Amino acid sequence: MAVEWNEHRFSGGALALDMVNTVIYREVPDRRFDRFADRQEIPRFAEAAARLRAEELGGTALTPPGDETEAGEMLSLREAINALFREAATKGAVRADHFAAFLSHGAALTDRLPPDMVLPLEAEKRAAKTLPLGAAAFLSGLRLIQPERLSRIRICPNCHWLYIDNSRNRSRRWCDMNVCGNRAKARRHYERKRTAIGKNHAEH
Repeated sequence: MAVEWNEHRFSGGALALDMVNTVIYREVPDRRFDRFADRQEIPRFAEAAARLRAEELGGTALTPPGDETEAGEMLSLREAINALFREAATKGAVRADHFAAFLSHGAALTDRLPPDMVLPLEAEKRAAKTLPLGAAAFLSGLRLIQPERLSRIRICPNCHWLYIDNSRNRSRRWCDMNVCGNRAKARRHYERKRTAIGKNHAEH
């Protein structure tokens, strides 16, 4: 069934993290699910990303991988982004091997671009009107490697997505309060109710 690429699925706060989040429940092997296993979802994601990440992209349109080789390179980059920033979120540091893998896979994708294409990192100065999805995700990841932004990357305890905590006091706990936050609230309510019922049965 086709995925609805809505605002919730772009809760990461940056294209690089949104791409990582196309895999849900990464830390639970029997629940882990890759939405890009169906390659038809990649162009649909690219179209939605261009719209929902328009401010970050500076209005740049995104093109999906042209063949399976490019798709494989993009997915390798996705996993490198995940390793790099998940480590940063848990340990507050960037590992050399993860950084090297990120740069290597990003270089493979940007090497496909015209040699004279200008890729300024600031969205308002973006010269390219169209970028391949993988290259755009790489540039997005580069923009996250700043101490202030890096220190705000979090892991959602419910779905394991990565997201940027832009709250003033850095207190945001969920990727999306309306989805994961409410699910956690419902679970806590259920557990309290079940505990109360068990206690009543024990007393009788």
